[in-house]
Amino acid sequence: MIDVVVPVYRGEAATRRCLESVLASPQHTRFELVVVDDASPEPTISAWLDGLYAAQRITLLRNAANEGFVRSVNRAIALHPGRDVVLLNSDTEVANDWLDRLAACVGRDAAIATATPFSNQATICSYPFNGWKGGVPGTLGLEALDRLFAKVNAGQSASIPTGVGFCFYVRRPALQALGGFDAERFGRGYGEENDFCLRAAEQGWRNVIAADVFVYHEGAVSFSDERDARMRKAGELLRERHPGYDRTIAEFVAADPLQPFRAAVDDARDSLGGRERAELRAEAAAGRAMLAEVVAALGQARQLVADRDAELAKLTAAFHHAEKLALEREAELARIRSSPLLRGLARIARSRR
Repeated sequence: MIDVVVPVYRGEAATRRCLESVLASPQHTRFELVVVDDASPEPTISAWLDGLYAAQRITLLRNAANEGFVRSVNRAIALHPGRDVVLLNSDTEVANDWLDRLAACVGRDAAIATATPFSNQATICSYPFNGWKGGVPGTLGLEALDRLFAKVNAGQSASIPTGVGFCFYVRRPALQALGGFDAERFGRGYGEENDFCLRAAEQGWRNVIAADVFVYHEGAVSFSDERDARMRKAGELLRERHPGYDRTIAEFVAADPLQPFRAAVDDARDSLGGRERAELRAEAAAGRAMLAEVVAALGQARQLVADRDAELAKLTAAFHHAEKLALEREAELARIRSSPLLRGLARIARSRR
C-alpha cells in the first residue's frame, strides 16, 4: 500500500482535476489517497472534500489553521509509518497506470530514495524543455502523451541531483533514515524536497527520474502571489546548507543526461506527422528562442560584470594614487620637522617665552 498525499489550500478547479484524475486512473498498486485540507480559504473546496470523504473515496486530514505545505506533508507522512509516499501537488493531473510505473521504478534499486516523472513544468525534469509554458505539449492530450512516454522509455530511469516536488515518490526507508522534511527551515513550502534529496545523496541514496511517466503540472496555484519570494528565500536557505547546490545543478543542466529520453519522445511524435509534427517543430523553435534569450541575458550580465570590474579597477588605481600622495606628503612633513633650520627656529621661539 502506498499513500498518495495531496495537500490542498486553494484553486478549486485545479484541485478537482487533480483528485479526480487520481481516482479515475486504475492501478495494480494498492494506494490510499490522503488529502490534507490546510485550512482552505475557499469553502467550496472543503465542502467537496467532505463529500469525497463521506463517500469513502479519500482519507481527509484537516488542519485547524493554515500550517503550510511542509507541515501538512509531514502530518500525512506520519499517518502510516510503514508506507512509501507519493507527494502530489493539487495542481497536477495524472493518467493511465502512472503510479504502477513510479512504483516499478523505485523497486528496481533499493538505493533509490526518490523518483520524479517528467512534466511540462518540472525544472530539470521538464519536457519539452525547462522553461516551457504551454501546458501539455502537442495535440495528443495527457493520456496519449503519457502512453508515449511509457512506450518509448519503458522501464528507464536516470540519476538526478534532486527531485521536483510536484510529483515526488519517496521511499519509507529513506524517510526513516533522514527524518522527513525540514518544516522549521523551509516553512510553508519551496526547497524542502531539494534539501531532502541532497541530504539523501550525502548518505548514499539515489534520486532518479522515472523516464516512462509524464504528469501534467499547472504550476503555482496555491502560492501564485508569493511564488517568486518563496523561491528566492528557498534558494538562499539551500545554498546556506548545501554550498555546492548551484554548481551541481548547473553541471547537470550543461551535461543534460535526460536529453535521450526527450529525444525518444520527440522521434515518436515526429513519426505521427501532421499537426503533431508541426507542434513539435514549433516547440523546437520556442526552445531555440528561449535559449537565445538566455544567451543574450548572459552576455549582458557578463558585460555588466566587466563594466563593474573596470570601474572597480579605476577606483582602486585612484585609491592607490591618493595613498601614494599621502605617504609622500607625510614623508615631506617628516623631513621638514627634522631639518636643522626648523629645530633652530623652535629653540629661538622657546627662548623668547
